[in-house]
Amino acid sequence: MIRVLIVDDSALVRTILTKVLDSDPDIEVVGTAPDPFVARDKIKLLNPDVITLDIEMPRMDGITFLKNLMRLRPMPVVMVSTLTQHGADATLKALGLGAVDYVGKPQADIGEKLGEYAQELIEKVKSAASSKPRTLRAAPPPRIERFTASSRRLVVMGASTGGTQAVREILEVLPATAPPIVIAQHIPASFSQPFAERLDQNSAMTVCEAEDGMRIQPGHAYIAPGDRHLGVGRSGLEWVCQVHDGKRVNRHRPSVDVLFLTAARHVGKNAIGVLLTGMGDDGARGLKALHDAGAETLVQDEATSVVWGMPGAAVRLGASDQVLALGDIPQALLALAASESTA
Repeated sequence: MIRVLIVDDSALVRTILTKVLDSDPDIEVVGTAPDPFVARDKIKLLNPDVITLDIEMPRMDGITFLKNLMRLRPMPVVMVSTLTQHGADATLKALGLGAVDYVGKPQADIGEKLGEYAQELIEKVKSAASSKPRTLRAAPPPRIERFTASSRRLVVMGASTGGTQAVREILEVLPATAPPIVIAQHIPASFSQPFAERLDQNSAMTVCEAEDGMRIQPGHAYIAPGDRHLGVGRSGLEWVCQVHDGKRVNRHRPSVDVLFLTAARHVGKNAIGVLLTGMGDDGARGLKALHDAGAETLVQDEATSVVWGMPGAAVRLGASDQVLALGDIPQALLALAASESTA
């Protein structure tokens, strides 16, 4: 059984989360807490496997509590946040502090969408229970300053659970002269713009939310808009972003497979595919298509992944040329980007 402690100042939210999680035979809600002070005592008493944590609470906010928790007793935490600009900023900060994942805060009128919400919450709690909470780094590694990329190289990158921090750790060490990077991170609509802005602040590259028809340029990284697919197309001799609505692929929009499959079609052997930490198998088949098209493919290893679902699925398909620790990926992709493709 996965033992869960729910921390939220709303009695209604505590009731909804308890009902949803207790409906799964593999999960037991062992307690609830209206604020971090009660939660602190219940963690000691109940020893839960996973905590769901609200952000805005009386006496102590969830971010401050999370920071203390990850310093004193690291454990899997799923944030429960409002899907707003303010909620996005706070949640992205929480993920940077070590939270495994997040779900939206249930509303009083959730009604017919309760089943969909319940599935998401249960999956993320189960994934968190088997994840490896990351400890905070003392300081980021030094940025790579001197680099000349081949003009024919393009990096496509996909991530999910744990990916917001993994993507940041890669981009923050890459130089301004890095090859263009197109990124599909599973993220809701209200989160992608703040995510791109946070990455831009911490990277020598120019990072932006992708727009349909946007020209793909060296030294730039393009983030898929939340709840929209992002692919790579051609306009004459140039690569461009293709942003569109469409059916969910592998239950996701944006989908990593959509990005990788378009790159296999339009970039082929000049692409470098990178698949990072994430739950499920989105991106595995697309990475295999890239591999079969002659592209170089990199996969994050299990030891440094928060969840080794997507990378592990790619390895099992034979889609990966290299399986690397997260910290080794920037140098590896730059080494590949400095050379012309030979496939």
